[in-house]
Amino acid sequence: MKLKKIAAAVLAVALVAAAVPMRTYALDEKTDIKAPAAVLMEASTGEVLYQKAPHDKRPCASITKVMTLLLVMEALDAGKIHLTDMVSTSAHASSMGGSDIWLKEGETMSVNDMIKATVVASANDAAVALAEHIAGSDDAFVGMMNAKAKALGMKDTTFKNCNGLDAEGHVTSAYDVAVMSRALIQHKKIFEYTSIWMDTLRGGKTQIVNTNKLLKSYKGITGLKTGTTSSAGSCISATAERDGLSLIAVALGAGSTNDRFSTATTLLNYGFAGWAMTSLSKPSGELAPVTVENGMAAQVPVTANLSGKLLIPKGKGKNLTGKITLKQSVSAPVAKGQKLGEVVYTLDGKTLCTRPITATASVNGMSFSRVLRLLFMNLWYI
Repeated sequence: MKLKKIAAAVLAVALVAAAVPMRTYALDEKTDIKAPAAVLMEASTGEVLYQKAPHDKRPCASITKVMTLLLVMEALDAGKIHLTDMVSTSAHASSMGGSDIWLKEGETMSVNDMIKATVVASANDAAVALAEHIAGSDDAFVGMMNAKAKALGMKDTTFKNCNGLDAEGHVTSAYDVAVMSRALIQHKKIFEYTSIWMDTLRGGKTQIVNTNKLLKSYKGITGLKTGTTSSAGSCISATAERDGLSLIAVALGAGSTNDRFSTATTLLNYGFAGWAMTSLSKPSGELAPVTVENGMAAQVPVTANLSGKLLIPKGKGKNLTGKITLKQSVSAPVAKGQKLGEVVYTLDGKTLCTRPITATASVNGMSFSRVLRLLFMNLWYI
């Protein structure tokens, strides 16, 4: 009798569950996205998976430091600065206010610690000290920031400072923030800083705590930067990775700290639930050598680079197909690297990408002198 009651209860639960529609991947902007501007971007491809007012020009507070840190990472990679270099604090840098680590004029700190302070504590004074160390002056560094923004195609952005303090005309957009965040995380070393929850400076005398609370609550979070001012509201560029899928969630202008974190969480959940990275499968058929007409060789071998991954809707990997299209013959001359066909990858009838099939060697055209030389060489070795 008890077993029948249990079975009936299980059936009832199953019927209720069946009656409740499964959550779709569509987002309700009014309830789910609690920020006036937001973007979700896949990091390796730059593909936008969700957007809300993506190009609205808005202040972004300390999200500005994403660009500052990008230029710092580039200077490190180029050998222009080193983590052990000591940075001296100017009167200008020490006067910033807002979020800072209370640098005093003349105080020195290593580049490594200045980066840590900028990332973890969102220190405005440390950001300016780094900018001056790299460019000689704050203004010169801001010029570098705007030049880099232009190079990245950030059409909605104008920087007026390197730390994000409110300034007339200092604006960006959710899309542009995603773009510069994507550029920054190409420098994997930045994650050594953005993953820090708590640390100390000045030999343990100054404790710093990361402003990105998602580090303690979201699986796979890797960074990146938060920011808040009266003009910008609460902002975040959050990066996370799961199962080889790397996402960037940007929220600008949220009404509260909780709203920015909930928006970022919703965007990341949406991305991880709906998308996946899949390796390119080897297509059916062979990459057979191509016949060369009127050439010094009868055939030319070919190759195709099928490395890399594709972003596809989750669960659709089995539907991804690759088809080889290759010329049966080609007239000489053939240059090494010459395209002779392509591999086309489609998903449910839609072309996602193509990979060229190219010659792995050169084949000269047939001529009297070349034939005579070949004949002579054959006779010589008889």
